Amino acid sequence: MSYRRCLDVGDFRRAARRALPSAIFGYLDGGADDEWSLRDSTAAFEKYALMPEYLRDISSIDTKATILGVEVAAPVILSPTGIPRLFHHDRDTGVAKPAGEAGLLYTLSTLGTASIEEIAAVNSGPKMFQIYIHKDRGLTSDLVARCKAAGYAALCLTVDAAVAGNRQRDVKSGFVMPPRLTLKSFASFAMHPGWTANLLLHPGFALANVSGERAGMDRRPLGVIEYVNTQFDRTVTWDDAERLVREWGGPFAIKGLQSVHDARRAADIGATAIMISNHGGRQLDGAPAPIDCVRPIRDAVGDSIELIVDGGVRRGAHVLKALALGADAVSFGRPQLYALAAGGEGGVRRFLQLFLDELRRGLALIGCARIGDVGERHVMMRS
Repeated sequence: MSYRRCLDVGDFRRAARRALPSAIFGYLDGGADDEWSLRDSTAAFEKYALMPEYLRDISSIDTKATILGVEVAAPVILSPTGIPRLFHHDRDTGVAKPAGEAGLLYTLSTLGTASIEEIAAVNSGPKMFQIYIHKDRGLTSDLVARCKAAGYAALCLTVDAAVAGNRQRDVKSGFVMPPRLTLKSFASFAMHPGWTANLLLHPGFALANVSGERAGMDRRPLGVIEYVNTQFDRTVTWDDAERLVREWGGPFAIKGLQSVHDARRAADIGATAIMISNHGGRQLDGAPAPIDCVRPIRDAVGDSIELIVDGGVRRGAHVLKALALGADAVSFGRPQLYALAAGGEGGVRRFLQLFLDELRRGLALIGCARIGDVGERHVMMRS
């Protein structure tokens, strides 16, 4: 299926599956252990129904919002994703450019395959950088300084990946990073000649922001799991997060929190936002769906901090449900990568257009002219 014929995330996923060798698609699509949290993150949205209100003036629809101190075209954030080059040779810039054009907040991962400066050059819109605290604290500070110099609007600290999750799909498929031709992968590579040809023509799989001796990359390239397990600092505490908030000195999100207790701590240390996330079901299997955590956290923290639902979002209606439950925005990772795999930059551009059209249409259908009009009365728990 051509990406030009795709109509929703499911279509882009099927197109991505056709475009990618099986081990590469498995790495994109899979989660940890039994993948319960992966499935539940989207399925949980079905617990909630939208309650429309009619006879409202919806002649003009406005989805603009202010998130993390910046005005965006919609309360939709493109989550940080590791090594987008795996899925298409347009890599990170193939997502960053369409996101900027659409006026959405784009997030570059520490484990991205484009540099902080390269993304700043192709995306003039609002940008956030997702950071981990490394064993070498000087490397972390260097990343902060580079983001400031490049004009990034916000910083996002991921806290749920000090140890890599157990991703059994990758073990079974023989996935390795960077990809290489082996006896096990030969048949799948041969059945995907387009991707394989671009593997040879565009071989840049380096982690662009952490290359070199200080980042543990001096002797040989490391896979993502090995990098996480050898370079991320497992001694990180709330004190370290608070120091990073002060060092950054601007809008700051903490990604990976799910409990009321942690949400209160995040507000106490001065974080601007919480990205309620189970890491796409790729870390702790059995962790709750992010959408189910929104209302308890909002009740606990009030309006002291922004809440972003990260995970399971597949439809414009999911955005409305999240907002009605008390979130300020949503973010997603896999959908943008399905679109990237399906059609590169053009695929992402089409996906974002379709998704924002869904959001605008859904907003009108529940009787709201502005995104800020969505409230608790627009959602109900299904029995």
